[in-house]
Amino acid sequence: MSDIYIKFTNVYKAFEQKSVFSGLNLCIQRGEALTIVGGSGVGKSVMLKMLIGLLKPDRGSIIFDGLEVTKMGEMELGRVRQHIAMLFQSGALFDSLTVGANVAYGLNEHFYRTMSKKDINERVASSLAAVGLPGVEAMWPADLSGGMRKRVSLARAISVRPEVLLYDEPTTGLDPINTARINNLIMGLQKALNVTSVVVTHDMKSAFAISDRIAMVHGGRVISEGTVEDFKNCTDPRVMDFVHGQAPNDEDVETLLNS
Repeated sequence: MSDIYIKFTNVYKAFEQKSVFSGLNLCIQRGEALTIVGGSGVGKSVMLKMLIGLLKPDRGSIIFDGLEVTKMGEMELGRVRQHIAMLFQSGALFDSLTVGANVAYGLNEHFYRTMSKKDINERVASSLAAVGLPGVEAMWPADLSGGMRKRVSLARAISVRPEVLLYDEPTTGLDPINTARINNLIMGLQKALNVTSVVVTHDMKSAFAISDRIAMVHGGRVISEGTVEDFKNCTDPRVMDFVHGQAPNDEDVETLLNS
C-alpha cells in the first residue's frame, strides 16, 4: 500500500475468558473508505475503540499516522482524538443539551482557546446544514427521530473537521430511506472533507455502496480484504455465506445441535 495511515499488527484482545482478536492485522490507507464487516460479536466495534484508546489491546501494535497508540497516556491520546471523530452506534447525544450544544461539544472541549463563540456557532450551523438539518440548534434530542439523531451525531463528528471518521453501525435501526440518506452522507463527506473513513457494519448493501475496500473479520482476525468487486466474486465460503446472507440449512442445524 502506498500510504498506510492506520495499521493494526498482531493485535490480541480478550475479555475475561472470551478471545475477541487472536492476531489481528489490517492496514488502512490515507483517504480511503474502508468498511469492516462480520457477524455480531466478532469485535468490529472493539477495533474502533482500540484505535482511539477507549480500550487497550492485550498485546500487539496499533499505529496512527506513525504514532504507536497502545503506548500513549491520556494526554497523548487526547491529541490523537482531535484528529479522529467517531459516530457511535447509539448516537451518544447528551439529552440534557440542545442540539446546538451537542454539536458544539467537541469544539468547546478541544478548541476553546482558538475559536471564538461566534466561530463555534458558525461551525455548528454549517455542520448541521451539511447533514441536511439547518436551523435545528434549539431542538432537544428527545424531539428527534432516530434518523435525525444519527445526523446530529454526524454533525457533531464533522464539526471538529477530523482527518478520520469512524462509523460504528451507522445505519442500524434505520428505515430504508434514512439508511440511504446516511450512506449518501458518508460518501459526500468523504469527498467534501477528504477524510479517511472507517465504517463498521453488518449491512452488505451499505458496504457495497460506500466502500473503496472491505475487510471481513472472522475467528479473531481479518480473513479477507479487497475491493467491492473482490468481495462480490470471493469464493471463500465464509465470505460467500456472509455476503449472501446464507443461513445453515436444517441438516446443518441438526448436526450442530447433536454435536
